[in-house]
Amino acid sequence: MLTALGRTVYRRRLTIVAVWTVVALAGAVFGGSIYDHTRSIDPLPAGAPATAAQDRLDAVSPEGERLVAVISGLDVGSIDLINSVTEIIYQIRAMPGVADVEDAYTTPMRKISTDNRSSLVTVELDPGLSDDEALRVAGQVSAALLRIDAPEVLIGGELLAEQEFADQAVRDAAVGESVALVCVGILLILVLGGLVAGLLPLAAAVGAITATLLALTGLARLLPVSEYAVNVVTLLGIGLAIDYSLLMIARFREERAADPGAPPVELMARTVGTAGRAVLVSGSAVTVALVGLFAFGDPLLAAMAMGGALVVALATATGLTLVPALLSIAHRRIPATGRGRSFGLLRRQATFAQRRPGLVALAAAAGLLALSAPLFFVEFANSDVRALPGTSEARQTYEAVQGRFADPPKAPLTVVVEADPAQLGALYDTIERMPGVSDVWERDELPPGVSVADVVPRGTADGEQAQQLVADLRALDAPSPVLVAGPAAELVDEKRSVADRLPIALAIIVVATGALLFALTRSVVVPVKAVAMNILTLLATMGVLVAVFQWGWGAGVLGFEPWGALDLTTPLLLFVFAFGLSMDYEVFLLARIKEEWDRRTSTDRAASDRAVLAGITATGSVVTTAALAIGIVFLGFVLGGLVAVKEIGVGMAVAVLLDVTVVRGLLLPATMSLLGRWNWWRPGTKAAAPAPPVPVG
Repeated sequence: MLTALGRTVYRRRLTIVAVWTVVALAGAVFGGSIYDHTRSIDPLPAGAPATAAQDRLDAVSPEGERLVAVISGLDVGSIDLINSVTEIIYQIRAMPGVADVEDAYTTPMRKISTDNRSSLVTVELDPGLSDDEALRVAGQVSAALLRIDAPEVLIGGELLAEQEFADQAVRDAAVGESVALVCVGILLILVLGGLVAGLLPLAAAVGAITATLLALTGLARLLPVSEYAVNVVTLLGIGLAIDYSLLMIARFREERAADPGAPPVELMARTVGTAGRAVLVSGSAVTVALVGLFAFGDPLLAAMAMGGALVVALATATGLTLVPALLSIAHRRIPATGRGRSFGLLRRQATFAQRRPGLVALAAAAGLLALSAPLFFVEFANSDVRALPGTSEARQTYEAVQGRFADPPKAPLTVVVEADPAQLGALYDTIERMPGVSDVWERDELPPGVSVADVVPRGTADGEQAQQLVADLRALDAPSPVLVAGPAAELVDEKRSVADRLPIALAIIVVATGALLFALTRSVVVPVKAVAMNILTLLATMGVLVAVFQWGWGAGVLGFEPWGALDLTTPLLLFVFAFGLSMDYEVFLLARIKEEWDRRTSTDRAASDRAVLAGITATGSVVTTAALAIGIVFLGFVLGGLVAVKEIGVGMAVAVLLDVTVVRGLLLPATMSLLGRWNWWRPGTKAAAPAPPVPVG
């Protein structure tokens, strides 16, 4: 089937390129509007206790978005400052859409900094406002606050932080993709030995990304899609498209070198028939890994999985149609094998590993486990305003509030109990005496039979004390179940959901990718070994991320300030993306190793070593080039300002580096050398029995 596809692509090459050009232009024109349709997504799955509590709270005691302003630079007792603040606050109170205003002069709030040179203003918007209306009113309020006659006026709050997050995501994507594509283009031109050959993978990447943006724009009208999801899936698409292009180009050059007199249509048929199978298996493996995200029941991860599945499908489509079509048109401009720079790193590593397989396997595994050691100290949390760059006004406002005031306001835990408040005096007395409680404020003006109280935790709003307090509050003996809402409750529920669903997601990914590798190699041992090595890579990568982003090692070089935790979604996304891309390289190498094994004339360990070395020699340069290219792509996103995106970029770059150098270069050939012909064992066969040849590339 794939061989026939190769012939069809050659004969219809101009039509295929024209179709992809139209898609790319449509994506460039209309796909950019995807950011106009993105929105923030609640990370909690439906039915989570914190979600149920928040829904009930919104029904009985709704609250609008809050803006926070820090007025600084003058003594708070200055008459001129008091007059200016009072006048502006009076104007803000009269604005349509403003529900309440508190300041240091006209309300009992009296929030004044420890040095007496800063004061707080909080503005609550009408809870009935839509998102767009809330942003419009917030803009009017911000403009009024900036008219206060003070040296410094900082304005923040969750609403403005979310808007800054969206704007920063757009800027990060533009900068990251532009820098990455330019750097990758230079690398590919040098490696492939020519301008046309070097730009061909970039054309495939552009086709895949523009098509993805167009598809996501349509998807965003049906399902919620976040800016973060767009950034991450476009990053993945660039990497996959380049990987598949390199594999196709390398196989075409090899087929042409082996049979110089063959007509181009036959060369293309052989290329797609062999390398195309590896592209299909690889794309299927990455898609299966993405499907595992659905098992978590997390709306954000579901959107990520849907977008990721789209980009994988389109990257695979470019690898099977656009790249062969471009090769068919420009095949005379593709330099012969040997032109350009060739990377023999994997071949040299494999040769070394086969000489001392036991020692190399032990050392490589021990090294990866040592890198994973920081995982014993990992802390997970949801990204908040601290994930924004230091230049962000919302972040500067947050830091000013936390640093300048002795008792800064924080997001409380809100308790909802379906009972008459008169019956709950003892309950609230108990809550006030609980460890980790700073203050308790009962709300009034509630419907009959409902009681609501804001419980202010000690420490940070979602720290360890606050998380323990969530469990303690939910365990209280009350006339009805105690519902708890707030940042700490959301984090507790999200952690529990991840822990409960992780085994299901792992089972889906491991079983499905194992089945795909079995179909490729007809071996039981190879898939098991591949999954184990991928897990080692992921553990080591997560250990490095803890050291870098939680402990702050190298924070100055990467341009961020550590906030003491990793984003909870980072390990999940890394597991899926790194697992999928590791399978890319696994498939590229194993497909060729299996082809060499099927050509063997003996079944001893030496034959296995020859097959492994021949397969790595044939494909190692492709894998190394692909890893360098995709590493550059991921590192391009480190230039952005969002810490969560930096975590993914650094994590993927580290995973690719470890996978190609330690795992594929040392651990794979060492373990295959130790197992010899047992690599190819499956139930019902003898280890030494030859398997029927399977045409793979």
